[in-house]
Amino acid sequence: MMISPADMLLFAAVVREGSFTRAAHQLGITKQSASERLRKLEEQLGVRLLERTTRRLRVTGVGAAYYERCSTIAEQIEQANSEVQQQQAEPVGLLRVSSPMLYGRRYLAPVVSAFLGRYPKVQIELVLADRGVHLIEEGLDLAIHIGPLEDSSLVARKLGEGPVHFVASPRFLSKHGTPDPRDLRAARCIGFSAFETWIVGGVRSRIEPVLTVNDLEVACEAAIAGVGIARVPAILCRDAIQDGRLKLVFGPRPAMVRAFHAVYPSRSSLPAKVRLFVDALTTQVPPMLPLHKGSRRRRT
Repeated sequence: MMISPADMLLFAAVVREGSFTRAAHQLGITKQSASERLRKLEEQLGVRLLERTTRRLRVTGVGAAYYERCSTIAEQIEQANSEVQQQQAEPVGLLRVSSPMLYGRRYLAPVVSAFLGRYPKVQIELVLADRGVHLIEEGLDLAIHIGPLEDSSLVARKLGEGPVHFVASPRFLSKHGTPDPRDLRAARCIGFSAFETWIVGGVRSRIEPVLTVNDLEVACEAAIAGVGIARVPAILCRDAIQDGRLKLVFGPRPAMVRAFHAVYPSRSSLPAKVRLFVDALTTQVPPMLPLHKGSRRRRT
């Protein structure tokens, strides 16, 4: 029959305290329960661990040797519990974070640097990828998600939002003009898939890109070069608009506003390294990524 570790810890407590009453109180059980469990432990072991009298307890020779082992186990358990609790209070260990490439390059580098400087017992692995990630399957602690949330099982904390604009170069617009939203399918566009839908002024158009890319910065550079009309985040095209390399197409109203969240598997017993890193994101990254420098919309 398997010996219960809890009974071994109880025996160690009885010997250490020299009393069933004090050991039972310490462990939150009755004296009768403690006495009965120790009796069964002796039966399972087939040895006498304690000599009981009305006035005192005396540990037998074999009981003394057994106590040394049980006491060591109790210390190891206490140390393990203490280490786990410390990790909840002080961030330690490896933190694996996933983010889309653009967001990671533009915003995470300073957050990561400041975090590592403040918490030297943490190591960070930053995974930049423009794809859907599976936190648990990929062993990630948290991820930056941009756009609509799909997995309702994850905890999401909103970090902010950013507008996306239609842009083109002055040279392109001078040569081709601004297309009517109903004629976008025939326009020269830069997209992220062979067929995608753009919405302009309530008109939905299935475009056929003249250039298909999988990187937002490449799309922006192609638009600057005059390849066609691109749909890119304000944080990417802002400087080019301000210095005249790009112009807004279809007016100043954004094509869309995309929210971005920090997502993680569970709110219960959240490790300090995750909780504090999310806090750092909310305080160090602007809640609204504006088109014009210096402009900042309040987060509601």
